Amino acid sequence: MSRAETRLTLASDHRVGLADSRVGYESQAYVTDSKGVIVDLGQRQPLHRLSENPPLGLPPLASPLQADEINLGRQLFFDRRLSVNETLSCAMCHIPEQGFTQNELATPVGHLGKGVRRNVPSLYNVAYKSALFLDGRETSLETQIWSPLLAVNEMANASREAVLEKIAANVDYRTQFNSIYPGGLTEESVGRALAAYQRALLSADSPFDRWYFGDQVKAEGLRQSGAVYPRLAEEGFAIFQEKGCASCHRLNEADALFTDSQFHNTGTGLRRYGRALRPPKVQLAPGVYVVPTVDAETETFTDEGRYEVTGDPADRWRYRTPSLRNVALTAPYMHDGSLATLESVMQFYANGGGEDPMQDLRISRLRLSQQEQSALVAFLRTLTSDHVNALVSDARSVAIGERSAGGQ
Repeated sequence: MSRAETRLTLASDHRVGLADSRVGYESQAYVTDSKGVIVDLGQRQPLHRLSENPPLGLPPLASPLQADEINLGRQLFFDRRLSVNETLSCAMCHIPEQGFTQNELATPVGHLGKGVRRNVPSLYNVAYKSALFLDGRETSLETQIWSPLLAVNEMANASREAVLEKIAANVDYRTQFNSIYPGGLTEESVGRALAAYQRALLSADSPFDRWYFGDQVKAEGLRQSGAVYPRLAEEGFAIFQEKGCASCHRLNEADALFTDSQFHNTGTGLRRYGRALRPPKVQLAPGVYVVPTVDAETETFTDEGRYEVTGDPADRWRYRTPSLRNVALTAPYMHDGSLATLESVMQFYANGGGEDPMQDLRISRLRLSQQEQSALVAFLRTLTSDHVNALVSDARSVAIGERSAGGQ
């Protein structure tokens, strides 16, 4: 099956970018530009077929995905009933219209308004991740799902048994689990279903992929420029390689995940720690700020990164290298969402990162001119897949909290 046969259908009314930019939010004159999430159902996509032949630029999956598992996992992913008070779903942090992350908040809000200390990782191409969470504490999507389901500041369920009881109370869910899995509804099968949907979120075949990995390019033994690929982006890719960015955000000969799946200290952990030492000023509304007089969870509470998993002091403030695919869609950036734009990320690196003496030396030594920064941003913007809007449409093909009506 060719890639052309597995292309997803674009849907203009379901798209990435539906978010409030919050520009001017610090002012009492602020007016929201939120467009809201599309309420009409989207169009189901053949994600299981896409998994048989991933988009250009991605490596093969270990095994193809099954449509019935994807459909069940999608349904669970959007079901708010899976949280303890039935108000939060997985999709309320991993918002399809916002790159399966959150564009509006640096760090998300969980059960009863409790703070979650890290930026929401995007789920694009999570199928290829060998380490999950920014500290790498999980290695399996099937088992990872229980962390947010049980975390007191996320979905806050009391136990795995409580989640299973809630799902079992729904006759549609019981029927689906019994028809798909020999053991029916179990901890393992819930993990398998949610993992199947997340693994189906494959997203590549970007302008960069067609320029760098395209069959025509390979046949001719050269890469096009100008109208085929923006010259500034081509310049940015050259800088990306020359400056050593590709040593962490790696490419292979036939594909690119743009990550080494390792853990690095960029200096952002120490910066966050410095903010946590000072009484935080909290914004309650446009133009309204307070300094709490009691202990409160805010975006600045302490986070020591990979060290919390390994106990090795050398791992303090190290975080997993994110993929750069679709990076233009997944702001804000860094583990704490402290950098709002790609331009601010480039400025951060242009200045040698943070001031942590233990940060990666490749960052400390990095210097970038304004032209180089602009070229790098141009390159990063060409890593946006043509499939992203179709994935949004597919995500919205299931009614929230209700059974999916058929599908492929």
